[in-house]
Amino acid sequence: MDEQAARDVLLMKAIETTDQARQLLSDDDRMYASRSARELAQWAAAEKKQALTPELFLQKRAAQVLGKIAERIPAATGFFKSTPWARLAALLLPVLAFLCGALADRIGDPHHVNLLSAPLLLMVLWNLLVYAGLLLWPLFPRPTRPHPLLATVSGMTRPAALRPRRPPQLLATALARFSQEWLSLAAPLSAARAKRILHLCAAGLALGAVVSLYLRGILAEYRAGWESTFLDAAQVHALLSLLFRPVISLLGLQGFSLEQIQALQFPQAAVPASGAQWVHLYAATLLLLVILPRVALALVARWKERRLAARFPIDLGQPYFRRLCAGLDAAAAAVLRVCPYSYGMDERRRAGLAQVVRILLGDQAKLALAPSTPYGDEPQLPSTEAGVAVTAALFSLSATPEQENHGVFLDKLKRASARGIVALIDESAYLERLGAQAAVRTAERIALWRRFCEQHQTPAAIVNLLAPQGRMDEIERVLNSGIDAP
Repeated sequence: MDEQAARDVLLMKAIETTDQARQLLSDDDRMYASRSARELAQWAAAEKKQALTPELFLQKRAAQVLGKIAERIPAATGFFKSTPWARLAALLLPVLAFLCGALADRIGDPHHVNLLSAPLLLMVLWNLLVYAGLLLWPLFPRPTRPHPLLATVSGMTRPAALRPRRPPQLLATALARFSQEWLSLAAPLSAARAKRILHLCAAGLALGAVVSLYLRGILAEYRAGWESTFLDAAQVHALLSLLFRPVISLLGLQGFSLEQIQALQFPQAAVPASGAQWVHLYAATLLLLVILPRVALALVARWKERRLAARFPIDLGQPYFRRLCAGLDAAAAAVLRVCPYSYGMDERRRAGLAQVVRILLGDQAKLALAPSTPYGDEPQLPSTEAGVAVTAALFSLSATPEQENHGVFLDKLKRASARGIVALIDESAYLERLGAQAAVRTAERIALWRRFCEQHQTPAAIVNLLAPQGRMDEIERVLNSGIDAP
């Protein structure tokens, strides 16, 4: 999945997980988006003679969902678009660096140049320190939070909604959630992008200095020399010999002798051709120590950037994506197996349980409802668990949990299930029976059941099968823990 598709998919995820009350997208909207995306993905896969993949399905579904949101909230079209600031910055910043480099050596006397030119010496020294830092960086621990520079670069590609415009509150919350997740997931890509821009800027700065040196040499005569309060001629000669050693050794250029250094000390007369020699040595040094290494590092960063942008790291094993993709193959649809204990299931509660399954595990998910186990009996499970995503023990909040009955049921159900189990405690009958006294007594009974399930190391969710939407966040969290269990 490429960067653009991943951005749309993560936007879809943020919107749907935030819109728990179905204010932006109803259940029918979501089911229609899944059906349409499945058909479009199948057609696209058939045209390319490829198998239908979750990535392709999610891309098509994201387009359907974002299109529906934009249809209902016209301003959302602008919210969802990414801005081209990153591309613009990648072009403008190296150009600005080139211009800065071209002006770096023009500060001061245009006819006299210092062998110890501070801008050029600092340029070489800074780049050598950067190379040393890049070599030593793997030895330091990784930061837990993205660097502010990475956040800036990542923010350049975020939707326009995250700039100072004000979308509807629910959509703004979804976009804020997307922003947080995107910043984390896009950190490696943003790092590669920032490195490419910075390396090109460094190369542009040095290239501008080199071009300026030669252009200025065409229009004016360089009178090279040096002066220093603390350095004598021998020390200056040693410093320049060390600086120019790479180009002297590799390119065979002629360096400055000690006699030349002594003759070039201001205010003595300049040695003939010393200006051109100084230009060639500095230009070759910048080319060898700055421009070529920085261009090579920029190419490496660009390779990493393209690789990460083409295969953006989204974990499709997350429960949200697993639920959406569970229906791609009807034969392999996820199954929620529910084992009631001393619980009578009527049609209304059965419909509520089916709704929970559909919302949490996908439109094609199936409910495998086992017969209710009588009070005091052991659970009876089928021998096969094909397609079972999670097994849930269903209790009524009206019952008082007992170790010798409910506890034994949970423990034996856990041993009989290849994967982990969860406990669903239905409060609907209890609320109907208590009426006005429900608030305080229900809270006490819920706390009792939670402690009981904790003792048996079983995730527990309180559900209302007559109105399952009210506790959907808790149900989703608990069922996801059961799905992720080994």
